[in-house]
Amino acid sequence: MDLENKVCIVTGAGSGIGRATAELFARHGASVVVVDVNADAAEAVAEAIGASAIGLRADVSSASEVESMVSATVERFGKIDVLVNNAGFGMTGNVVTIQEADWDRIMAVNVKGIFLCSKYAIPVMAKNGGGSIVNTTSYTAVSAIADRTAYVASKGAISSLTRAMALDHAKDGVRVNAVAPGTIDSPYFTKIFAQSDDPEKLRSDFNARAAMNRMGLPEEIAEAMLFLASDRSRFATGSVLTVDGGSSIGNHLVK
Repeated sequence: MDLENKVCIVTGAGSGIGRATAELFARHGASVVVVDVNADAAEAVAEAIGASAIGLRADVSSASEVESMVSATVERFGKIDVLVNNAGFGMTGNVVTIQEADWDRIMAVNVKGIFLCSKYAIPVMAKNGGGSIVNTTSYTAVSAIADRTAYVASKGAISSLTRAMALDHAKDGVRVNAVAPGTIDSPYFTKIFAQSDDPEKLRSDFNARAAMNRMGLPEEIAEAMLFLASDRSRFATGSVLTVDGGSSIGNHLVK
């Protein structure tokens, strides 16, 4: 099995891509630390996985909470082999309309969260001979969407941070890669559709972002996470694997 005897931390694992990744990793033999800012969600996912998982609450933008998360993982499992930095969020707004506090919060979770989780996990990985880090960026890092300035900027930063970390920590035996999803049919978007005056029209608009004319599934992104986390990708570092249904490849939105 791809992750047999591996210890994997997955942040933002209470739902969506993170949950699908945690569950897939467990099926492939890993012990999984399910991390989410929502404690109930983290514990529910861990319980659904079974004895090979534990649920932890942590705000990845808090150094003390991240340090405690890493310590709890080592205390329970003795090591860290894989870190999936998946926690993140977005909101509407351009540079004029977004509030400064909202900009700061997006950057704190999406970018600083990866910095902190990696800062505390990499020394543990290096001590054990190395490991794999997988960051969640987005196709919007190379193909911007309107009225999501802070989110797009944060995802561009993650792609660059991935390459910088890969260069710095190859000597530690730590590979660092990223997955760039397209729009994913997740609980986050289910709520957005439910609040719309025309949910079917809005879903159709989101489907049209992709050349394949559909939203992706969390499980499809989890498969990419598994590839980059496992030794199947042992010669890959500093890579960004785009899995977006063709959202970033051209002018398919022009009718």
